[in-house]
Amino acid sequence: MFESLSERLGGVFDRLTKQGALSEDDVRTALREVRVALLEADVSLPVARQFIKAVEKKATGAAVTKSVTPGQQVVKIVHDELITTLTGEGEPGALRIDSAPAPILMVGLQGSGKTTTTAKLARRLKERDRKKVLMASLDVNRPAAMEQLQILGQQIGVDTLPIVKGEDPVAIAKRAKTQASLGGYDVYMLDTAGRLHIDHELIRQAADVRDVVNPRETLLVVDGLTGQDAVNVATEFDDKIGVSGVVLTRMDGDGRGGAALSMRAITGKPIKFVGLGEKMDALETFEPERVAGRILGMGDIVALVERAQQTLEAEQAERMMKRFQKGQFNMNDLKMQLEQMMKMGGLGAMMQMMPGAAKMAKQMDQAGMDDSILRQQIALINSMTKKERANPQILQASRKKRIAAGAGMDVSDLNKLLKMQRQMSDMMKKMGKMGKGGMLKQAMKGMFGKGGMPEGMDPSQMDPKQIEAAAKAMGGKMPGGMGGLGGMPGMGGGALPPGLGGFGKKK
Repeated sequence: MFESLSERLGGVFDRLTKQGALSEDDVRTALREVRVALLEADVSLPVARQFIKAVEKKATGAAVTKSVTPGQQVVKIVHDELITTLTGEGEPGALRIDSAPAPILMVGLQGSGKTTTTAKLARRLKERDRKKVLMASLDVNRPAAMEQLQILGQQIGVDTLPIVKGEDPVAIAKRAKTQASLGGYDVYMLDTAGRLHIDHELIRQAADVRDVVNPRETLLVVDGLTGQDAVNVATEFDDKIGVSGVVLTRMDGDGRGGAALSMRAITGKPIKFVGLGEKMDALETFEPERVAGRILGMGDIVALVERAQQTLEAEQAERMMKRFQKGQFNMNDLKMQLEQMMKMGGLGAMMQMMPGAAKMAKQMDQAGMDDSILRQQIALINSMTKKERANPQILQASRKKRIAAGAGMDVSDLNKLLKMQRQMSDMMKKMGKMGKGGMLKQAMKGMFGKGGMPEGMDPSQMDPKQIEAAAKAMGGKMPGGMGGLGGMPGMGGGALPPGLGGFGKKK
């Protein structure tokens, strides 16, 4: 979503970083381009002006102009200012649902994804917070709106209020409140009706429901592609109903992302969650630092580690670590790593979170990098016998022919895969010897400990030069094969070695 903004800002900062010292004119010229980039990204004019004024004030200070790398300093100031603009009060993603049953009211325009977001949030509360949730649809206008929520409830295993035809929204809300109290529910979520634009009837209906249930949280669901109008929608709902937080949907689309900046700055309401796709688990906490990092092309390593944590079981990781410490890494281990990458959303999803990834996207396309390569490699491993997977060194010419034919591939593809496995095996042996698995242990701690990010991996604390160097190291070897996916935290054994040279070109 923030790609166009990232590209524009990236160009501005590249020119700044190359200069030894910056004059006030340099800073002004750069910030003029930043303002144009913000306006093109649908950030409203007052917000863009205020943003530029704040950055200019900090960037033209004596400390900056005389510093060794003034360009980097400006990048950091813009990064910090983006975070300030995006940050709301309270913990991102935290909901006030302490005393049961806690009502959550979902409001917004029609087509913004209210019903889907209600189900996504209910699933999150059920699985992450271990809450017993009841969902109720108050949308009596849109055909099959109630049935839609009921079907979503069955998919995610969350109870929905039985549908009674002919009831008005207030009566449904009262029934939901009663059932939530009697049924011992922690949270009940009310999905209100939407309209194509704001009208008095819509607002009155939502206000009546609010008065009946007195919600702990009123979440406004806004389509991330709405652009400038999102601000008017948010202001109107907040004035008439009172909004406690915003959920931005379709953040995976190709909208310009300015709505997020504008809405946060003008309404003062925190953006609590973002929807990133159709699937029921595609709801993330809105983290200002990470979004700012993504806008400035610094990647989102934290989200990458979190995604790895969710898809990799701690016990499985322990088992793998013990094997790797002994320097054991066979085809079964490699298959597990490849499947892990697929679970994390494939190469594309992972690369988007790596620093400097936007600049490498074109290289990836030219190199024919996509998830079909991972699938082909998994198919080759599946074509082997148990014995061959455990001892890849026994593979001779006749066996190779059989395996390649079984997967519908060439022997050359299998040879690339074997080379990759050998390189990874060597890497594991080296890592295993370093301080009795010190490196592995450090990587595992970063993933499963409470320490959060492994040392030196937090993009917000990384020097922009480090980030640039990392991006170059990764980008340098890209077209020939995935040369630089080195040291990705949490990739199965905690790190993927630089030897991922086996990703050949797409057939």
